[in-house]
Amino acid sequence: MNTTHYSSWPVGLPHFITAPQTSVYVNLEISARRYPDKQAVIFYDTVLSYAQLNAAVESMAGFLQQACGVKRGDRVLLNMQNSPQFIIAYYAILRADAMVVPLNPMLVTEELRHYIDDSGATVAITSQEIFGRLSPLVGEHGVRHAIVATYSDYLLAPTDLAVPDFIRAARAVPAMEGVTPWQEAIDKGLRPRPHEAGPDDLACMPYTSGTTGHPKGCIHTHRSVMFTAVASPSWSIASVPDQVTLAVLPFFHVTGMQVSMNATIFGGGAVAILPRWDRDVAGQLITRYGVSTWTSIPTVMIDFLSNPRLGEYNISGLRRVSGGGAAMPAAIAQKLLDLTGLQYMEGYGLSETMAATHTNPAQKLKKQCLGIPVFNVDSRIVDPQTLKELPPNEVGEIVSNGPQVFKGYWNDPVKTKEAFIEIDGKPFFRTGDLGYMDSEGFFFFTDRLKRMINASGFKVWPAEVEATMYQHPAIQECCVIASRDPYRGETVKAVVVRKPGIEVTAEEIMSWAHEKMSAYKAPRLVEFVDTLPKSATGKVMWRTLQENELSKK
Repeated sequence: MNTTHYSSWPVGLPHFITAPQTSVYVNLEISARRYPDKQAVIFYDTVLSYAQLNAAVESMAGFLQQACGVKRGDRVLLNMQNSPQFIIAYYAILRADAMVVPLNPMLVTEELRHYIDDSGATVAITSQEIFGRLSPLVGEHGVRHAIVATYSDYLLAPTDLAVPDFIRAARAVPAMEGVTPWQEAIDKGLRPRPHEAGPDDLACMPYTSGTTGHPKGCIHTHRSVMFTAVASPSWSIASVPDQVTLAVLPFFHVTGMQVSMNATIFGGGAVAILPRWDRDVAGQLITRYGVSTWTSIPTVMIDFLSNPRLGEYNISGLRRVSGGGAAMPAAIAQKLLDLTGLQYMEGYGLSETMAATHTNPAQKLKKQCLGIPVFNVDSRIVDPQTLKELPPNEVGEIVSNGPQVFKGYWNDPVKTKEAFIEIDGKPFFRTGDLGYMDSEGFFFFTDRLKRMINASGFKVWPAEVEATMYQHPAIQECCVIASRDPYRGETVKAVVVRKPGIEVTAEEIMSWAHEKMSAYKAPRLVEFVDTLPKSATGKVMWRTLQENELSKK
């Protein structure tokens, strides 16, 4: 067991915790019994209590079992944006003893076909603005039942907040065989059978894109989902019912799902939902509802803190601002500290680990650092080729053992076997991420194993270069990729979004970069763009930029 980090452990916390030996649904059931009249969900000034939330879950679970034939262990697709319906559907699937298959709402028909084929799901819960992509697969291709939600059904109170048109849209669910409007399913009032799922039953299967081939389903039981739902709030802020969490990250992604939704419901807190990022609405929600915790990603924080209207909002109630997915640029972290007195708490996790395996301790936050292994987690750095453990400060592959690690890839025993190695008699998951551990046991991300740039034999890690580039006063966003070079093989290219109103040339940026870093790391090409391509979770899609660059003649 690697214990180097124990010297920096959060004061007063044990090294190991015991998670509840129940299904994740039971967390909602208990919170509803404890706090029936307390706010559970905030949706553009509409507030649902825990009693209302659980009642809707019970009704939807009854419909899934009684009308759709869902049985214990069945997979049910959940394909919609952040909304009260997402939370209700998620917990209803668990209440029905089935497995949630959360999907990106940006998926198109042919992509959805793969998830249906791979998971074997015959029931889908979706929303009307994206149903057109799923509808060709209902009846014809595996999905026998589709429940279609209308977000405006839960706009029950007047609001002066800027509500997107797709949220305000009136109910318009097409009449099709096998298709049931959400409210109709709820109104039937069907009762579910007694809840049977336990800690080792199937609970959730997020898909991970990987680098090649089709996305792979990550098998998680209630035990692994429960662990990070409990560990996350226990790390730095007491899990109390009066916390309000701003849910910006999409629930279909494990960080938003676990930290913003499941952890909050475990503690009886309130989830303030933002289906689509809007920096002004975020500021209004933080001010209006006393948001205390917010987990985000650097691109969102960059936009939020650059808002010229930021001074209009009271963000003093924030007690923890955290995130991951990419390193927070030092300049942005400093601006957050200057404005709020809060340090950005960075963490690290994957779909295979149902969110965080590493987080910075509150009393010793290191910038651009993954943190230390959290409760019950053993992490090491190994040589990617020899798989031998490496000493501190040497770059290798991050591997982890812990209760939140998945059981394997769905229907893919070969990939599952390749994903694990054994150290000291324990299975360790190979993350595919490169990094190093410092002398105090803190882990630092270097780059993806497959993202390295080889410039004349020198290894260049784009994330390291990007962190330096963000120090330039004219750079709003930056993504570093490889470009073909007849002499060096590959050379470093920076794709840059300039800050509004600031003029700078590519030559000026390259000259500046050569003063800030080694010559082989400094970009030799700079391309200016208006925006960087981003995924639904807000991460910069470096693969898209890389593939476009390599396709050039």
